[in-house]
Amino acid sequence: MADDEGPLHFVLKVVSRCNLNCSYCYVYNKGDETWRDRPAIMPTEVFKVAVERIFQHCLRSRQPTLSVVFHGGEPCLAGSTRFSEWCSYIEQRLGGLTRLRFSLQTNGTLLDKGWIDVLCRHQVSVGLSSDGPKELHDVFRVDHKGHGSYDLVKRGIDLLKGTPIPLEILSVIQLGADGLRIHHHFLDLGVRRINYLFPDFSHDTIAPVLQTFGPTPCSDFLIPIFEDWWRNDTLDTKIGIFWNIARLILGGPSHTDVLGNQPFRFIFIEADGAIEGLDVLRVCSNGMAKMGLNVLSNDFSDLRNISDLHQASIFEGMDMPSACHQCPEATTCSGGYLPHRYSSVHGFDMPSVWCADILRLFTHIRERLGVSCSDTQRRRQVLADFASN
Repeated sequence: MADDEGPLHFVLKVVSRCNLNCSYCYVYNKGDETWRDRPAIMPTEVFKVAVERIFQHCLRSRQPTLSVVFHGGEPCLAGSTRFSEWCSYIEQRLGGLTRLRFSLQTNGTLLDKGWIDVLCRHQVSVGLSSDGPKELHDVFRVDHKGHGSYDLVKRGIDLLKGTPIPLEILSVIQLGADGLRIHHHFLDLGVRRINYLFPDFSHDTIAPVLQTFGPTPCSDFLIPIFEDWWRNDTLDTKIGIFWNIARLILGGPSHTDVLGNQPFRFIFIEADGAIEGLDVLRVCSNGMAKMGLNVLSNDFSDLRNISDLHQASIFEGMDMPSACHQCPEATTCSGGYLPHRYSSVHGFDMPSVWCADILRLFTHIRERLGVSCSDTQRRRQVLADFASN
């Protein structure tokens, strides 16, 4: 990392437990056990030290904006009163130094009027997880007694509608399901910002999935949604994965860590103060997200001394997988999401487990946009030339 520290953004994992037990959860059900040794809720001392470390970093980086994501576990387990106190503390300490952007990642089951008031007061955007209609959602997103969570999630969505709170639904692709039916369900709920997420698998775990669902189950799910959106929508609906692929095809940069191999520049702070890298690395092996640092004893300037993996993923961008160099989407996809590239034999020198799906999606969207791979390269050169002048 350069001596004049560049901008960083922070994910505060303020709660290390969850009231749901979603079968595909990368925190609790993909083999990582580090959550077991952490306090259920981030102690006040840890929180205040973390904020002070962030303040000192922003003094050095002079970054104009700071994104703070409240995450978990399920952060709403902390309660709306404590959450409001956290936001107020950050505002008081950092508000005069940089522009703050708060967001909350939640399963939505605990939202009530008190939460809505707090989210409005502190201008917090919300990412809310849902899998679609009740009969699909309740297969995987269950509580610890096996009961479905759909009714509580829908209540949360209904509470958020009609407020100024920006809401985005995050929906893990349900392999083999009717994607268009799920998409229309979200539209019927009045949701207009949706992002569909590739399920989290590594090369060590993907084989049975592809044997069951075929070589391109994610694009099978997504392309009917894209066609419906392309033909019928008035562009008031934003589907994150499509917007990002289109941006890359048209020559722009990636705005997500799933494609483009951009450095993340996000730091995760766990409930015990541990400073960690991308938390989804948990799907690769137990403890892979660890960096051996903690806000109680380390400043963020100590990130200069972290492992090559975390140094590259956070600050530099990973090397492109060897097999991707001759791919027509080498400069757009650039290998795919880091956790999905992992193999216990080859490390991260592998294309995404969803490579075939990604190529099919890019090809399909290119045809609709009328932009070839060579057109993308010309557009990128023009934009680079414009930026350098």
